[in-house]
Amino acid sequence: MPPLFTGVGVALVTLFDDDGRLDTAATADLAAQLTGLGMRSVLVAGTTGEAMSLSADERSALISAVRGAVPADVPVLAGTGAPTGAQAADLTTRAFDAGADAALVLSPPAVADPRRYYERVARAAADRPLLAYHFPFAASPGIPVEVLPELPVTGLKDSSGDAGRLLDELEAFDRDIYVGATTVLTMGGAVGATGAILVLANAEPERCAAAFAGDGKAQVELATPHRASMVGFPAGIKDMVAERFGASAVARIGA
Repeated sequence: MPPLFTGVGVALVTLFDDDGRLDTAATADLAAQLTGLGMRSVLVAGTTGEAMSLSADERSALISAVRGAVPADVPVLAGTGAPTGAQAADLTTRAFDAGADAALVLSPPAVADPRRYYERVARAAADRPLLAYHFPFAASPGIPVEVLPELPVTGLKDSSGDAGRLLDELEAFDRDIYVGATTVLTMGGAVGATGAILVLANAEPERCAAAFAGDGKAQVELATPHRASMVGFPAGIKDMVAERFGASAVARIGA
């Protein structure tokens, strides 16, 4: 199976108006601007998109709006991870019904062996692209490397930033691997990762793409904005998007 995409994609922020209401049109417009600047995929309703604050109907509206705003050859991914397999399966079905091209499924919290969870979600995906998501900071303990080959998924996003683990994944898992940490972009591209899905690409799409393509200077230059993007997450990255694109900096999480 060919890769879902290669190169760098964006883990899209979700935009809200001054009263905290979802602004689907503005979010879709931001997605279109970022794809125009070289982003090869758009992840909607992920951790960066404040998914935990969105209703099921809001998620569907966002997916549909972004799918309609970006070029047909740019896949739209939807974050559908949840505490239980039943919840994640339902979100996955809804995401594909709304027009998503693939689902990104965060592993469940406090589950050491997530095989049954992903098996349930895979049934809902019905042979459509499904990425597992390893991010122990958000859902500990994450996915053991030795379990990856047994998961019914087409690929993996790893936001741990663990360089040694990335090498282990590339050795053990022969499917798409996307790095989710800005700090290992240049390494990821050099050692054969399929691509990247990044928070910082909301504000620094060009330099993120350059770093993944092997530009060491760009990788170093991303260190300062990377730190800024993590301050009071998601406030830091939303402030950066507001400064560059004139978008709203309002966040539901932390408000």
